[in-house]
Amino acid sequence: VPRDRDGTFEPQIVKKRQRRLTGVDEIVLSLYAKGLTTGEISAHFAEIYGASVSKETVSRITDKVIAEMQEWSARPLDEIYVAVFIDAIVVKV
Repeated sequence: VPRDRDGTFEPQIVKKRQRRLTGVDEIVLSLYAKGLTTGEISAHFAEIYGASVSKETVSRITDKVIAEMQEWSARPLDEIYVAVFIDAIVVKV
């Protein structure tokens, strides 16, 4: 943590004692929800963002929400769901 004599320095991008940037968790969870494996997510970060995120880090991030995802997928479903399909055609005359 950078310091100054008065102890008033506050970093703006990476906060004190923060280990990862804020958006990383959300991006990892989004990619995991789309069906990418931990290796594919790690390769995606290297290719797109130029950042090194290990497979273990990706696993730790996804393990935080895995119980919540399993609970959601095992929830009781309603008997009836209402769906409305709208179709239209535009013909220039």
